Order: sequence, then structure tokens, then C-alpha cells
Amino acid sequence: MPTSLKTIKSHLDSHLGENLTIVAQAGRKKVVRRRGTLSETFHSVFVVDLDQNENSFERVSYSYADLLTKSIDITFDNEEQADTETDSEVEAE
Repeated sequence: MPTSLKTIKSHLDSHLGENLTIVAQAGRKKVVRRRGTLSETFHSVFVVDLDQNENSFERVSYSYADLLTKSIDITFDNEEQADTETDSEVEAE
């Protein structure tokens, strides 16, 4: 994961409009998992439009500092597919 807020923002800017999964620490032993689409990035926060089938509200925002401090973890759907394809190629060899 990038180590500065500027690199985190530029990384997210390159993934605008893509589907993602966010895993957030909601307490000492509680984890919240949300699926949605990265819709906007601003100077200090980014906005995710949530999947309405799984969530009761439309949007959620997080700060880049949440990623830097590892309070949340983001996985983009296309990165998961790339990892799966790479694993399949290694197993085939």
C-alpha cells in the first residue's frame, strides 16, 4: 500500500468508477464489509456509492488517512481477478 496521502489519492483516482470491497474496523472485534463503486475523490476524502441490495444507505465517505493507518482495507474487483488469473497461471506451469 502507498505510504503517503498523495500517492493514495492518485492510486484511487486511477480506479474511479470501479467496483470495490471495503473492510472497516467497527470496534474491538467487529468488522464491517461493504461493496460499492468508487464515485468521487476530493482533497482529503473519497466517496463510495454502496450497493443498495446489501446496504441501507446510499453513500459512505472515508479519508485517505483511514487507508494510511490501515483502519480500512480496499480491494478492487479487477485486482482480485488479476490475482486469481496469476495464481492459475502459476499452477498451470
